Parts: sequence; structure tokens; C-alpha cells
Amino acid sequence: QVQLKESGGGLVQAGGSLRLSCAASERTFSNKYDMGWFRQGPGKEREFVAAIRWSGESADYPDSVKGRFFISRDNAKKTVYLDMNSLKPEETAVYYCAERPMSPKLSRKGSEYIYWGQGTQVTVSS
Repeated sequence: QVQLKESGGGLVQAGGSLRLSCAASERTFSNKYDMGWFRQGPGKEREFVAAIRWSGESADYPDSVKGRFFISRDNAKKTVYLDMNSLKPEETAVYYCAERPMSPKLSRKGSEYIYWGQGTQVTVSS
């Protein structure tokens, strides 16, 4: 059973930065898995934030965060990171990491991810 645990959330002022981490406790698959970050703000639907290939060689971001958010991973540590810069109040949300077996193409669809963490709260004050 794979368990994902996010950390690093908190309160930050608008324009500030945070680094989120997602650590996996075990692997049922091989080490070749793609990872994603999603968020869900109050009264909003879950939305895609970032994804990274198992090798770390490619990543995907929606336009809303491109150039401000950066996803990375350390497979030896079984950890994926999300560096968030220039945060905006409307990005207040619970941030989740998720995992899926490696695929030819990165996915922005939450339904295609199999394992999910419990989430970490990020609050951006104005």
C-alpha cells in the first residue's frame, strides 16, 4: 500500500513562497511512476497544479502557475516537491500530491491518479 504524505503548507503573505513536499512510504509499483500536485480551494473544484515524469525529465503546468511553480523529485528519497512563488490569495487551498504508474504522457486529470495524500493547507493572506 502506497502512502503519500504532504508537508510544508502554512500561512504566507501574498507574493511569498512556500515549498511543499510529498513523501511516499512504500511502493507497490516499481520506481517508475508519475507524480502530480492538485489543489482544492474553498467552494472550488479540484484543479491540476503540476505533474512530473518518473524520470524527472519533463513536467507540465497549467498557465495559471507556469513560471511561478516548479515541481521536482528525488527518487532516492521517494519525495516530490512543489516550489511555489509569487503566491496569490486566490491560491489558498488544500494541496494534494498524487501518484500514477508511468505513462507515455503526463496527465492533468485527477481521475487518472491512483494514490493520494491527505493534503496540506496553504493559506495566502492579502
